[in-house]
Amino acid sequence: MERSAAISQIREACKNIGLQFMKIHPALPHLQDAETMSDSLKCLHEMTVQMEMIKKKIGKLERADDSSLL
Repeated sequence: MERSAAISQIREACKNIGLQFMKIHPALPHLQDAETMSDSLKCLHEMTVQMEMIKKKIGKLERADDSSLL
């Protein structure tokens, strides 16, 4: 697999994970447990931050590849 294909695959996976995260958030209040909701929201936030770090890293690689073409 080439780097550009790997970047595309990772970016698509991050997008899909983000979409799944958005399904969790509105369901949490229906659990009717404040502690579980609070802890879950904290975890979702932390996982989102980590996923954004992955996206930034692959974006940096992609820009480095593009600059080498100049």
